[in-house]
Amino acid sequence: MATISKLSNPCLNYSSSTSFNTRSSSSTPKFFLGFRANNNSTTFNHKKLSLVINPSIKGSLCVKCSQADGNGSSLKRTTLHDLYERQGQSPWYDNLCRPITDLIPLIESGVRGVTSNPAIFQKAISTSNAYNDQFRELVQGGKDIDTVYWELVVKDIQDACRLFEMIYNKTDGGDGYVSVEVSPRLADDTEGTIEAAKWLHKKVDRPNVYIKIPATAPCIPSIKEVISLGISVNVTLIFSLARYEAVIDAYLDGLEASGLSDLSRVTSVASFFVSRVDTLVDKMLEKIGTPEALDLRGKAANAQAALAYKLYQKKFSGPRWDALVKKGAKKQRLLWASTSVKNPAYPDTLYVDPLIGPDTVSTMPDQALQAFIDHGSVARTIDSNVSEAEGIYSALEKLGIDWSFVGSQLELEGVDSFKKSFDSLLDSLQEKANTLKLVSL
Repeated sequence: MATISKLSNPCLNYSSSTSFNTRSSSSTPKFFLGFRANNNSTTFNHKKLSLVINPSIKGSLCVKCSQADGNGSSLKRTTLHDLYERQGQSPWYDNLCRPITDLIPLIESGVRGVTSNPAIFQKAISTSNAYNDQFRELVQGGKDIDTVYWELVVKDIQDACRLFEMIYNKTDGGDGYVSVEVSPRLADDTEGTIEAAKWLHKKVDRPNVYIKIPATAPCIPSIKEVISLGISVNVTLIFSLARYEAVIDAYLDGLEASGLSDLSRVTSVASFFVSRVDTLVDKMLEKIGTPEALDLRGKAANAQAALAYKLYQKKFSGPRWDALVKKGAKKQRLLWASTSVKNPAYPDTLYVDPLIGPDTVSTMPDQALQAFIDHGSVARTIDSNVSEAEGIYSALEKLGIDWSFVGSQLELEGVDSFKKSFDSLLDSLQEKANTLKLVSL
C-alpha cells in the first residue's frame, strides 16, 4: 500500500515490484496515495484511498507509492506547484537513478524536468544493483565498456523522457525535459562534441531530451552548430557573465543558421552554476581577511546570478530577437544549477529562494528540493534589487576578486570533476565485466 507521511525531515521515495516498460502504454502503473500517522490522528477512507491526518506533526510530505488498481492523485499541493504557476519558474530535479519510477511522486509534487551529469550516473550505477541484469546481458553479448555505459545511460534517459512527455506535450515543448551530457572527455573538442551530440540525440530519440554541452571555449561553436541542426541543448558549466553572453550568442547564431521555417521545437537552457561560485570566492575573501571582505561572504553567487538575469532580459529583446520570434523561436531559459548549499552555516534555500523569476528553471538535488518544499518562499526575487547586486559585484572587484579568474577556475574544476567521475565509472564497470567473464569461464 502507498502512503504519504508527515515527517520533520522530508523525503520522497517510490517502491514498486514491477519493472518499467517504456514501449507499452498499457504497462503504465496506476497509483493510489494514503496518509498515515501513529497517534492522535484523524482517518479518512474512500475506495482505494486512505487518509490519516496528524495535526501535531509538522513537516513536509514524504511520498511512497506502489502499484495498485484504480486511479489516484497527490493530495497536497506543494510549493513547487506555486513556484511554477505563480512565478513562472520550473522546478527540476538534479538526479537520476533506477528505478526511474522513483520520479513519479516527484512529478506529482510539482517537478517538471530532470538533469543528469557524469557524476550522477557514476553514483547511480556504481551503488545500485538495479543495473546488474542489463549490464550482464550487454557484457555477455560482447559489448565494450564504453558501449555498455551509454546503453545503461540511454535507457535511463529514455524511461525518464517517457514519464515527463505529458508535461512536454501539455506545454507545447516548453517544459518536461530530461538532460543527458556528452562525454566530458570532449570538453576541448569542438568537432567531437558536435558528432557526439548528433549521435546521442539520435540514440535517445525522444522529443523532450536535452543534450548537455559544456560552455567551454572550444564548445561554444559546437553549441551553435548543434542548435542549427535542430537539436535542443542544455548548455552546462557556466560560471561567468562573459561566458554566459557567448552562450546566448551561440544559441541565437544557431537559430539564425538553421534554415528552419519553424523554430518552435528547437529549445535550450543555459545552466548557470551558483553555489560553487561562493565556495571559491569565500575562500578568496577569507584570505583578504578585512571586515569588508568577510562581510561579502555568501553574496557573490546570487549577485552574479541577478546580473545574469539582467543580461538575459537584454539579449532576448530587440529587433534581432523579434525576427526570430516570428519564426517561432523560444527564449533560451536561464537554469540555476549547483543549488545545494556547500557551507552548512548558510540557509539551505540560499540558492533557490533569491533566484526566483519568470522563464527560468531551478534544478535541485535532494537536499535543496526537500528544503524548498518544506520551507521555501515563493516570490519574484531575482530582479527585486538589481542595484544591490551590481554594488556587490563591483565591491568584490574592488577588493581584488577577478571574475574572469573565478569563471575560468570553476570551469576547469567542473570539467575535471566530471572527467574523473566518468573515468572512475568506466574503470569500475571494466573491473566488474572482467569478474563476470571469469565467473562464466
